[in-house]
Amino acid sequence: MVGIFAIGGKKMEGLSKKIYLELPAPTEEDARSDQIRILDGLKDAGIREKVYIPVGIMRKLYPLLDQAKWKITVSLVWNGENWEIAELEKGDQSSRHYGLAVDLGSTTVVCRLFDCISGEILGETSCFNRQITWGTDILSRIFYCKDDAKKLEELRLATVASVTECMEKLKKSTGISGEECLSMVIAGNTTMIHFLLGMDAFCVFYTPHAVHVDCPGFFRGRELDIPIKGNVFIYPAKSNYLGGDIISGMIDTELYKKEEISVFFDIGTNGELVIGNKEFLLCGAGAAGPALEGGVVRTGMRADQGAVDEVKIENGKIKVHVIQGMAPKGICGSGIIDLIAELFLEGWIDIRGKLSLEKSSLIMEKEGQLCVEYAPGLYFYQKDIDEFIRTKSAAHTMVEIMLRESGLALDQADKFYVAGAFGKHVSKESAITIGMYPDMARDHIINAGNSSLEGAGKLLLNRALLKDIQEILEKMVYIQFAEVEDFLELMTAAQALPHTDYNRYPTVIEKLRKRQKGVVW
Repeated sequence: MVGIFAIGGKKMEGLSKKIYLELPAPTEEDARSDQIRILDGLKDAGIREKVYIPVGIMRKLYPLLDQAKWKITVSLVWNGENWEIAELEKGDQSSRHYGLAVDLGSTTVVCRLFDCISGEILGETSCFNRQITWGTDILSRIFYCKDDAKKLEELRLATVASVTECMEKLKKSTGISGEECLSMVIAGNTTMIHFLLGMDAFCVFYTPHAVHVDCPGFFRGRELDIPIKGNVFIYPAKSNYLGGDIISGMIDTELYKKEEISVFFDIGTNGELVIGNKEFLLCGAGAAGPALEGGVVRTGMRADQGAVDEVKIENGKIKVHVIQGMAPKGICGSGIIDLIAELFLEGWIDIRGKLSLEKSSLIMEKEGQLCVEYAPGLYFYQKDIDEFIRTKSAAHTMVEIMLRESGLALDQADKFYVAGAFGKHVSKESAITIGMYPDMARDHIINAGNSSLEGAGKLLLNRALLKDIQEILEKMVYIQFAEVEDFLELMTAAQALPHTDYNRYPTVIEKLRKRQKGVVW
């Protein structure tokens, strides 16, 4: 049956359908209108919901039906309440049924093309978010267009252009244009969605944080200047800092369906966190720090070509892996975590993260502070280490508070999902060594990857998940970290490697004993 998808052994209906109809031609005995003839045909094909026919489609009825000899393919798109006819085509075109899932990130936009009959991924591509023109950080963009309609429109058009750039790339690689796609699902943080809709995002940043829109829903592609035949669904947000990308992550991981209590952590400049199971969902968000994405660090950079993304210290020498195997240009977040973990395990830095000049010839003084040369001509400074430890302590503390509110210790969560590009590439062992992740069974720590994109794809192929999204939003209880009385105290305790309480990290202590023989831990 056209429009029914077999994903993971389950039959699911998506946000669009293509149905081939062979309709009886009008006669004196059967003088039904073209409109009713199509609607009746759709009923016979199993469509029970109301079907809306836009005026543009009505104008196509003649002469298309005559020319097609009443054999047509009807494209249907869901609008949140009923079906709309998005297109009529001659003959049987039901096998060409496509849709798009989009992760609208503040740095990178990722787009995935689906065959909506089989659920097969036909292509995936990405591009830089063109908003970067007005700043790599979100605040710069927010302040650029604040109370300025012309500048806000620039941001909107740049956002749309980023999406359409991905669509053009997919067209080149697959031969399938955006105009052939019936539905699109977009997941992104609250600021990105405001910019996509052409809305001032200062409300996201400024107290009382009452955003303009948090449940956008369905829009016709042409309303957003996105060239698809049908509708665009935009994932809802829970709050100013807990956006649709996190809700999409919930759909992907299905944390909200499980018996066991799990942690979902999307780590970047901001940290978004959800803890719970099918009974409850606690969520919160806070600033982690730009160091996680290579910001602030003197030689830091994003995970792009030339970035050091893995580090090992063996026999007193630092060995690095560089993205695309070229000469190193700097170090990205995963490389930083590896480097600090290795410096700590080797004893080149102490529990406070302080470099020891006598530990290695690679440690030296430059510009009035100690640093370590991790690659030829590239240095990691004491200030960089200090900044990163503050960042990791913020991430650790957010997890600790949320677990405590759930009545759990750090090692009692069944699963620890780490989402985003950062979580996908970071070493579990290194993250545990520095105290960013809890010391728990490694197979319980799951690199969820781009869960925002995955959740968008799942919804595209399974319309029933719209009810799950509403369930998630209703179940979520938002915690303001700033209102937690001992937040600063907990952060201070976490500003050590791995933590001031070593009993929380038994496997790290064991690694230290093996690496630093003769040292008592």
